[in-house]
Amino acid sequence: MKKALFAAVVGIFTLTVSGAVLAQAKPETLVKQRQAAMTLQGKYFGPMGGMAQGKIPYNADVVKRNTAYLDALSHMPWDGFTAGTQDIKSKTRPAAYSDAAKFKEAQDRFTGEVTKLVTTVAGGNEASIKTQINAVAKSCGGCHDDFRDK
Repeated sequence: MKKALFAAVVGIFTLTVSGAVLAQAKPETLVKQRQAAMTLQGKYFGPMGGMAQGKIPYNADVVKRNTAYLDALSHMPWDGFTAGTQDIKSKTRPAAYSDAAKFKEAQDRFTGEVTKLVTTVAGGNEASIKTQINAVAKSCGGCHDDFRDK
């Protein structure tokens, strides 16, 4: 009982401190951080996209490793899209801020497709994995089409 109570208090403290730290981050820093997370998403997703399209040989070990990285990275950039960042120069379109609900749907679609990829990779079926890699790519493209300048 004491351990559970202690864990709950630590959890609440951590969330409070994390929220306070994020609220104090400079908008320029938030933009750089979200851009860095998305750059890394591209780095680790790129080879998998090439494999799914048959442009490079399929490598199950690379797919497994890159999927794990992408799973973590898929959650990272979104808290960097605060109202205070919309005037900072980036490729983000105003719609990401003006249509926050649609932007959130796009984020959720992407993270959901990545979660499905994690499960599919665990199953080990190459054809299914390639199909799911393409679904992740489609979710990336959908968000970029609506919310990112070229």
